[in-house]
Amino acid sequence: MKIEHLEERITDYKNSIEAVVDKKTFWISELKNLILSTLTTIVTRYDIGWKVQELNWIYTNEAVNITFHSFPNELIDCTNRIPKYQFIPGGSLVFSQTYNGDIFVFILYPYNDSGNAQKDMLEIGTFGPKDISEKFIVEKVDEFLKEIIRWELPNQKSKVGYS
Repeated sequence: MKIEHLEERITDYKNSIEAVVDKKTFWISELKNLILSTLTTIVTRYDIGWKVQELNWIYTNEAVNITFHSFPNELIDCTNRIPKYQFIPGGSLVFSQTYNGDIFVFILYPYNDSGNAQKDMLEIGTFGPKDISEKFIVEKVDEFLKEIIRWELPNQKSKVGYS
């Protein structure tokens, strides 16, 4: 093989770097704000104890998440019926920018130190920045809520000892 044969790979490499820069620029210029504003609208409209956070991960990657932060005020009265009720904070839907500019979407479950072996994360997928819209974000919040409800009220048949 001659050195000249590398020309096509060199061009492909340069194009790949440009694609990453384009995706990261799109995150900065549009996508991050779209995610923030959509999640903020949801939190404002439906006050159930969650909040929106901006995160800076290692290697300059960024993320935006919606997380359960506090117990919903409107449900405080029902917890008074059981004095030992404990709200477990946490549970987050995370939109994280990856090293190559794609967006990794995942759910983090609330931390439960009861000793039960439970999964702590559910991967939703990795998506191109241009694939993410307000509709997409709302659909992922819906999926997140369904998953947290399953976490709160697990299917008893999946417990050890049931067939």
